Amino acid sequence: MAEHHRLKVLNEPIAVLGAGVAGLINAQVLQRDGFTDIHVITRDMSVGGVWCRDRIYPGLTINNVHGEYRFSSLEMPPPATSVETGGHITGVDMCNYMESFAEKFLNGRVTFHFETEFHNLRRDEAGTWHVKTEHLKSGRAETLEFKRIVLCTGGCSNPKIPLALSPAAAERARFRGMTLHSSQLGTKLDEILSTVKPYSGTDDTTAGAVLVVGGGKSAQDICAKLAIEGRRVINVFETTDTFLASKAAIPDFIRKSRFLGLLSPHIELRTRLERFLHTTWLGSKITHFIWNKLNESSLDVYGIPKDSPLRLQHSLFWSIRVNDEGRVRSTSYHALVNSGKIEVIAPTRASSFSEDGKGIILANGKTVQANVVILATGWQSSWSQIFDEETAKEIGIGRHKSQVKIDETWNYATLAGSPPAHPDSENWVTSIYRGIIPAKNIDQRDFAIGGALFTGNNGYTSEVAAHWISSYFQGDKMRLPSNAEDAIAQAERKSAWIRTRFPDMLAWINESYSATLDFWTWPQAVDELLEDMYLLSVRSGGNWLTWPFQVIDLKEISTLEEERRVRRQQVV
Repeated sequence: MAEHHRLKVLNEPIAVLGAGVAGLINAQVLQRDGFTDIHVITRDMSVGGVWCRDRIYPGLTINNVHGEYRFSSLEMPPPATSVETGGHITGVDMCNYMESFAEKFLNGRVTFHFETEFHNLRRDEAGTWHVKTEHLKSGRAETLEFKRIVLCTGGCSNPKIPLALSPAAAERARFRGMTLHSSQLGTKLDEILSTVKPYSGTDDTTAGAVLVVGGGKSAQDICAKLAIEGRRVINVFETTDTFLASKAAIPDFIRKSRFLGLLSPHIELRTRLERFLHTTWLGSKITHFIWNKLNESSLDVYGIPKDSPLRLQHSLFWSIRVNDEGRVRSTSYHALVNSGKIEVIAPTRASSFSEDGKGIILANGKTVQANVVILATGWQSSWSQIFDEETAKEIGIGRHKSQVKIDETWNYATLAGSPPAHPDSENWVTSIYRGIIPAKNIDQRDFAIGGALFTGNNGYTSEVAAHWISSYFQGDKMRLPSNAEDAIAQAERKSAWIRTRFPDMLAWINESYSATLDFWTWPQAVDELLEDMYLLSVRSGGNWLTWPFQVIDLKEISTLEEERRVRRQQVV
């Protein structure tokens, strides 16, 4: 009877909403598992999500601690600048890889709906999902019906623009220049370069300037790109991202192993080494010494002065705002700031457009004149625009007050002396089990989220999560909560843990941030997903001494499809 139900499920229509990393790997796993009617819907003109052809621009690089962002079924050639950067992948590299992946594994096997906006997802009483779509060029609107949904829009994929700096605010202030979000740089780059002329030095008052607002990775990439193009660039931020950098490429046994994950406390300390590192006085001292050394050595290799605003960083240990700069190079953001080719004004923030229409007023009272203002101000959740309030409440995907009292405090020695929490961080939770299933909806097996697991190795974790989702949809025997109430309790416990581990997390801004933040501890999070499917975990091997330093390779998960099939037959 169970096998009959599974075969019925395989023939029912399923929608994958989004064609980025999570969307493509979920489509491939579902197709290989035998799902016959898969539809991939995206607002973009091509596959790739944030790395699609229309969004990338020269100078855009992957912010990924492990320097990899691929899948087990397709090798990724080394980037052309591999020796120079220590293996850093560019936006163009990623775009080419995503397009090659779709061409080889998905074209002709799934139905793509490009340039198609989707909204107002709702589920009727019969359990059918209705998705309203609109083709962006033709304006043709229709409602498509599916039995299952994989939401792969990313946890935070919509531009976040402060109202005081929005294009509407610029128009009211009669700002004479350009205003855009960092996501628009790819399509606006030529216009920016024609608006702001090459800058010859401090005596040049005619070239104009670009003001980049924000201290994150996209802000740094944009500043570096425009500075290399010879434009005057001014960067304004309150706090910038911390980063990892070295004179030589960091060895794989550090960058691609469990080493950094073990040095970061996880919600469950499952090994003797983790318990020593995070619950004892000596272990805590060792742990923080290593993190501090990584931070200081990265600053030192760039020769960043002690009084430099580049030291106004988020903490390497306490934050997920971390960039992997790879090898030191003269064209990087930090080198260009040091050489005076990028001007930095910090700590302060951009408050509003000036009344004369020529620039931006800063919180410190100064006014900066600029011909172009680029808002690298981050992203916000796409979920609220996809569901109406009733459906969001029905499946339990939105932010809400905590429903469960969590008494655990996780008094790990390494968590002593944590930075202050944001005052709103305790007000909201998002009950997403494993960062994949809205806990309230877990018994339905008809809805999952891909791409909301915030980890340092998105290729590996997205692929394992895709197998988890396919098993879940097919009704496979899995290690799951016994009911929705249990799932909610476990999800809210994870949310409480995240608030302890990362006190300044952004749950108060973006509901997806409280789902899961296994940035450094992604190997432990992957182990949990594998064990949920009753599959082997800790696949990198090694003995009692070497296992923390064994390189984790995607080949380890290349057989998951067959392993799951064998497991399913054993259960039957």
